[in-house]
Amino acid sequence: MNDRVPTRTGGLGPPVVPGQSSTGGSARPSVIQLVFREKGALYAAYMPLLTDGGLFVPTTREYKLGEDIYLLLSLPEDPQRFPVAGKVAWITPPNTSGGRTQGVGVRFPNDDKSRQLKIKIEEILGTSISSSKPTQTL
Repeated sequence: MNDRVPTRTGGLGPPVVPGQSSTGGSARPSVIQLVFREKGALYAAYMPLLTDGGLFVPTTREYKLGEDIYLLLSLPEDPQRFPVAGKVAWITPPNTSGGRTQGVGVRFPNDDKSRQLKIKIEEILGTSISSSKPTQTL
């Protein structure tokens, strides 16, 4: 796998900052739209080791562990957008060895909608989920 990541438009391309907005106050989480058009990009971002599932989000914005992030997630070949109110569980700082993309891992909440989303992602990934190909995190 290469260092290509999902972009705002959903294609594969060089690492970019996804669309994000914040009101500047800490009371309101960041909102990030994350579009996956290809299974390979979803595989690279998916974090199956998190109990409730999670995704890596490329971003240059600084976050702290446990910080709230709201994702609007689109999966390959699925017109539906999935809202996820997650928390930062992983941080890849800038200039990390191995050429890893700067960003954060967002842990899904422990609720029924997130469990269904995790199952859906794992169905899309199928047997590739147990692949030894490198990902954005581990």
